[in-house]
Amino acid sequence: MTKIEETKGAPSRRRILKAAGMLVAGVAAPAVLRVGPALAAYPERPIRIIVANTPGGPSDIIGRIMAAAMQDAMGGRSVFVENKGGAGGNIGMGLAARAEPDGYTILLPTSAYSVNPGLYEKLPYDPFKDFVGICELATSPGVFTVKPDLGASTLKDFVALAKRNPDKFNVSTPPIGTTPQIQAEVLKSREGLQRMAGIVFAGGGDAIKALLSGTVQLSSGALPPSHPHIKAGTIKGLAITGTKRWHDLPDVPTMAEVGYKDFVFETYMALLAPAKTPPEIVAQLEKIALDVLRRPEIRERLTKSGFEVQAKDGKGHMARVAKEVPMFRDIIAKAGMKKL
Repeated sequence: MTKIEETKGAPSRRRILKAAGMLVAGVAAPAVLRVGPALAAYPERPIRIIVANTPGGPSDIIGRIMAAAMQDAMGGRSVFVENKGGAGGNIGMGLAARAEPDGYTILLPTSAYSVNPGLYEKLPYDPFKDFVGICELATSPGVFTVKPDLGASTLKDFVALAKRNPDKFNVSTPPIGTTPQIQAEVLKSREGLQRMAGIVFAGGGDAIKALLSGTVQLSSGALPPSHPHIKAGTIKGLAITGTKRWHDLPDVPTMAEVGYKDFVFETYMALLAPAKTPPEIVAQLEKIALDVLRRPEIRERLTKSGFEVQAKDGKGHMARVAKEVPMFRDIIAKAGMKKL
């Protein structure tokens, strides 16, 4: 066989590349066909919203409102809330971080998501790597409340009572790492009330129940769980930790108005997805959630429940996280709180 004949009999480089291209196309095309309809059909089964707190708190309240509205927006496809409270929200957040990133498990955290990195030595999640933002739902200011029969008309009145008998006074809060728990510790630090016990409950609803039952004398919480009780007169709001008075609680002053400079705390609620969730599904969930938040009846319901609707997209919310993680590290250090 001559050299020329050998070259003729062997497949050319062009023929090899062409054959390889056809093979790749033949394999890839069915894959594309499989992925396309799967995304188009999403969701095909129930979507679970993990709320990293117990029932009755602000995240649970907004979670159930959003679940019902999102289910309606998706033509009745089931969306449900699963409460996973405990360890300052870390149990629920860790569970969501390890969930299958398929769009069928999403997380509804509070500001504890940004607080806990500065409060705990070890976390079951990385706030920057384990999740991608879907949207920021709403924020709510904190509020200090007492029972009307305590005899404290203002926060300064309460502080005076507590300083006389610090061992007989205590304050209920939601879990460690929530903004209401942080604001209670900051108040104790500023007023020299370290002997006043902080009683931590699994959720904001439980903290209010403790106040109503007389187990504690002061409650520090986000506004939504206490809002209906303040309106009914069963508890008294001493001060709001927002920048302005709440629209339908005109008699409750801000912390600045009662003499506490730089005392602004708010709790945010957001929706996050595990980091490797397909971008197309994240975008779809973002659109659905933002469309829900634009509905006048939903905005009105949330506002009446003590929330200020934010409706920020996922990137906007993660920008808040990037800002607040170091901010809360500094607040925790200045308040002298020990890491857990």
